[in-house]
Parts: sequence; C-alpha cells; structure tokens
Amino acid sequence: MSGSVVSIQLNVGHRAPMKSVESARMIENYGIEGDRHVISEGVRTKRQVLLTDEETLAKFGLSRGDIRENITTTGIEIHSLNEGDRVSLGGDAVVEITGHCAPCARMDEIREGLRVEIDGQRGMLATVISSGEVSVGDEVRALQPSVA
Repeated sequence: MSGSVVSIQLNVGHRAPMKSVESARMIENYGIEGDRHVISEGVRTKRQVLLTDEETLAKFGLSRGDIRENITTTGIEIHSLNEGDRVSLGGDAVVEITGHCAPCARMDEIREGLRVEIDGQRGMLATVISSGEVSVGDEVRALQPSVA
C-alpha cells in the first residue's frame, strides 16, 4: 500500500494555526522538528506525529490542516493502518503507528457534530523510529507490520 505526501503541517502552539511547510525533519524518538509535540526532558510520547489522508478530509468536507494533522497523504488509507504498523515517509523517515487519534472538542469548533462523525477516522498517531527529511510529493509506503 503506497501513496504520497500532499501536505506537511507543524503545530506551533496550543491554539495557534497550523504552519504549512514544504519539508520537515523527522527526528527518531522525538517527533517533527519545529512541532510542539517534540518530546522534552526525555519523555517519549505516542503523539509525536498525526497522519491522515486527503480522501478522508474530502469525505468530511475538510481542508488540509483543519483537524491539526502533521502529514496529509493521498492514495493510502491512513485510518486502515493498525497499531504497530510502520510507514516510510520519503527516503529515510519511518514512523510506527501507536493508535487512532480520538477526536477532541475542537472538532465541533470546525463544525457542530464533527467530533462524532469523524470518530475512528480522524487519523493515526505515530512515533518516529527512523530520522529523515520528508517533503511534499514524497512517497508514503506501508511497511510490513513490526515484529515484537
């Protein structure tokens, strides 16, 4: 299963607008350079990166960055991935899926009822397990599930 990156967004502050960039540095065990979810003080989080696909955004009448995703793809159903699956982004970066991103109350700020509508389809959270640069247009590829 493969597709491509169509948008990269950085979360630069709690309620700040997402910052659209053409490329970003994924840092192993930390997250995306410049994003507020980069870990600090050595505490690893399962919320380093949020991925979703453009097809899901279109289904709900949303634009890139509306649901505060970091990576928007096309051609790969992000919400069909499972915890533990690995996804390559560009040449070197690899993330491991940690689970679905539960919709928060902010979804209803976009449109009343969206929080319930998008449940289970908002996107997948992931941690960076291999560093690398990711750019708009890069290939996104689901890898074989990780072996415990």
